[in-house]
Amino acid sequence: MAVLINKGTRLLVQGITGRSGSFHARSCMEYGTNVVAGVTPGRGGEVFDSKVPIFDTVEDAKRSTECDATMIFVPGPFAADAILEAAAAGIGLIICITEGIPIMDMVRVMAVLKDKECRLIGPNCPGVITPGQCKIGIMPGYIHRPGSIGIVSRSGTLTYEAVWQLTKRGYGQSTCIGIGGDPIQGTSHLEALKMLHDDPETQGIVLVGEIGGAAEEKAAAWVKKHGKKPLAAFVAGSTAPAGRRMGHAGAIISRGRGTAQSKIEALEQAGFHIARSPADIAETLIQALKAR
Repeated sequence: MAVLINKGTRLLVQGITGRSGSFHARSCMEYGTNVVAGVTPGRGGEVFDSKVPIFDTVEDAKRSTECDATMIFVPGPFAADAILEAAAAGIGLIICITEGIPIMDMVRVMAVLKDKECRLIGPNCPGVITPGQCKIGIMPGYIHRPGSIGIVSRSGTLTYEAVWQLTKRGYGQSTCIGIGGDPIQGTSHLEALKMLHDDPETQGIVLVGEIGGAAEEKAAAWVKKHGKKPLAAFVAGSTAPAGRRMGHAGAIISRGRGTAQSKIEALEQAGFHIARSPADIAETLIQALKAR
């Protein structure tokens, strides 16, 4: 059973006529994702790639195509409104790839979404892929293989690294979820971890975290009480100086909280096998599988 997306997912692309939106919409279509609509205000009535109808609004697209997921490539200053438009139209899964969304815009978004029946992945994320079935995002599809290992990660690049290592070792993936590296995220490590943990076809899980915040510690606390599957983790940023932002907007240590060491200790105490280097992620997961 796939997590979040599968062959039946009907995808809308907001910003489909932009440079990035058009490129990645085609990439998703080539992978086999069922892209049924695009939205660009003022371009309604046009057709993308001779097959995908373009609408002026998400509401129009939803009414005409029954799309149930959206991929957002709208520029940062307008992306928050794009998320809210999708939620208002009743889109169940909203995956926002856009980076650079102002924090206060996301505060406003999350205040609205708490009363909506939808799930936001991102922003500033690589997306979600269920190998062999559906890809929504910017990840290179060819490195993935269908299998039983779930991945949840704050880092797109480290997600690809973990996937490629696993694929080369013969371990395919069930679903990979890139939650994004911004301070305010639609879906947390804990929520994604629970979904993978509850999926009967996911036999092992890789969690990739980084410095900043307490999301990994919260996931570890839940696993300590409820975890039953083999787990591996890697936490990036162990050499980062305190008080300095590193890479992602959310990767900042403040007042002694959010250090790599505090996260590693919490995860280790919860039963995660810890990779000390990104090059060791697959081997660490394999050891966790053998230990069970």
